Amino acid sequence: MVYDVIVIGSGPAGLAAAIYAQRARLSCMVLEKEYISGGQVVNTYEVDNYPGLPGIGGFELGMKFREHAEKLGAKFTNIEVRHVGLEDEGRIKVAYTDGEEFRARALVLAMGAKYRHLEVPGEKQLTGMGVSYCATCDGAFFKGRTVAVVGGGDVAVEDALFLARGCAKVYLIHRRDELRAAASLQEQLRKCENVEFIWNTEVKEIAGDDHVECLRLREKTGGTERVLDVDGVFIAVGTIPNTEIITKLLHLDPYGYVAAGEDGITEIPGIFAAGDLRTKQLRQIVTAASDGANVITSVQNYLNAL
Repeated sequence: MVYDVIVIGSGPAGLAAAIYAQRARLSCMVLEKEYISGGQVVNTYEVDNYPGLPGIGGFELGMKFREHAEKLGAKFTNIEVRHVGLEDEGRIKVAYTDGEEFRARALVLAMGAKYRHLEVPGEKQLTGMGVSYCATCDGAFFKGRTVAVVGGGDVAVEDALFLARGCAKVYLIHRRDELRAAASLQEQLRKCENVEFIWNTEVKEIAGDDHVECLRLREKTGGTERVLDVDGVFIAVGTIPNTEIITKLLHLDPYGYVAAGEDGITEIPGIFAAGDLRTKQLRQIVTAASDGANVITSVQNYLNAL
């Protein structure tokens, strides 16, 4: 069978694309390697910034997206795509898996991105219980409390600025002696009286029983270790787009993201990108869902022109 569109990935972008594809009466297949739909959102304990659903659990929100798509008739196959190719002079897009090949006239890439981790003890166990990778998602839960931000780029400084507005104390921990963030951002942060910089220091452990209680830090030059009491830690050391399956097919920016605008159009006709794996300013649940809607409009325009 040749579908109108295949969607690879079932996070907010992929599921929104499936919903809009069904509403457009396109034959659509969603290919997902995870057993649970929702992408990164399912690992978020509580989502407080999705319009109309404040405080909803991340897992519950992911399930609502999936249920909505299924209610409209979207089809899902739990399988991992190994690579993507073209047939019939590019008119047919093929998703290759270990056991099957799926064909469509259009393809939506919605594999998302993953946060880069520190890979230290306690990080994985306490994710969602004080360990966060998104200040705008989770910062409100730490109002009046003490937190740390780990990183030195624009995102880390922006996170620290955001948190400083509501937290009693914000530590910015960076492994170097100067930040990589834009000078204007640094100037703003240095004006915050409740922000303290910790230079040339790495986090060696995140500790706590059922929530973050402290960080074990080590100074890089002298090796001195100390314990820093915090209620939460926001890790901002970058993201890694899940673009491994299309590295030989599409142009990626220097950071590995698919070069595509809000319409999702890539340099290959009929292949579109949506969500966190594309070049964009803000990576949030709501912007991923928006991408999914936009990209199906582009898919329709492409199919109508064939």
